[in-house]
Amino acid sequence: MPKLPVGPVRGTVVVLLIVANTIGHSLPLLMLAVVKLAVPWPRFRRSVSRVLTPIAESWIACNDRLLTAMQDTRWEFRGLEALERGGWYLVISNHRSWVDILALQAALNRRVPFLKFFIKDRLRWVPVLGLAWWALDMPFMKRYSREQLERQPELRGTDLRATRRACERFRDIPTAVINFVEGTRFTAAKRAASGAPYRHLLAPRAGGIAFVLGSLGQILTGLLDVTIAYPAGAGGFWDLCAGRVRHVIVEVARQELPAWLCAGDYSEDEAFRARFQAWLGALWRAKDARLDALLGGAAGD
Repeated sequence: MPKLPVGPVRGTVVVLLIVANTIGHSLPLLMLAVVKLAVPWPRFRRSVSRVLTPIAESWIACNDRLLTAMQDTRWEFRGLEALERGGWYLVISNHRSWVDILALQAALNRRVPFLKFFIKDRLRWVPVLGLAWWALDMPFMKRYSREQLERQPELRGTDLRATRRACERFRDIPTAVINFVEGTRFTAAKRAASGAPYRHLLAPRAGGIAFVLGSLGQILTGLLDVTIAYPAGAGGFWDLCAGRVRHVIVEVARQELPAWLCAGDYSEDEAFRARFQAWLGALWRAKDARLDALLGGAAGD
């Protein structure tokens, strides 16, 4: 298929196609979400969820197909042979660009369960989106700050218990939960400001992943450690649509989760917290070395 010239015209056409695809899939999804909200029977809601997930997966697949048809981007997916749709996974990844989300969806869609993002509890009330997230069984996470816990010690542990209750349905439904461990997108300026001891990464934030493991650790069957690299240079969503992102590598390494990771109290147990941070630090050093190899030694920008 002939490609439009790289630049604004191609970008505009691709964005419009993605918007049209999103609208086309959102209408039936939101209609079913309203039905799911209106009928409180758990068995009925599970049945609706089994219909909603394929709609979301179809949206991702259509986005992937139109990007492939309209772009010259070289997509490389590695390590997918070890994945199973019937597994329960924690997915962690480095974070360079908004393109990361599309890359993760393209690599993992229909190879693992539909990706779930932990969403802050207050965002459940966002119009339209909050209903869609709820209908797709995204786990809403309630977190209390250190200051809140100091003022109200009785709240300790309630956020974890509430999140565990929200995730109870995942015991019967294969689930993949994604966490961007750096907490924000990488830039050289952020790396320099933070003093992170890595070439291509920011320091990992252990608290978020510890919270996920504390909530879901007993049902998870593995860790998917994802490394995303842009050998020809990273770019944003518009750069991808305009054809300026030339090469994307998504490398997936499946690992077992040591039992001790899910058995401690990260907030209260200093020894466990130090061991957890050491485990994550070792994993992050290995990821930084892997990125060095994938990028040919070029420093992150």
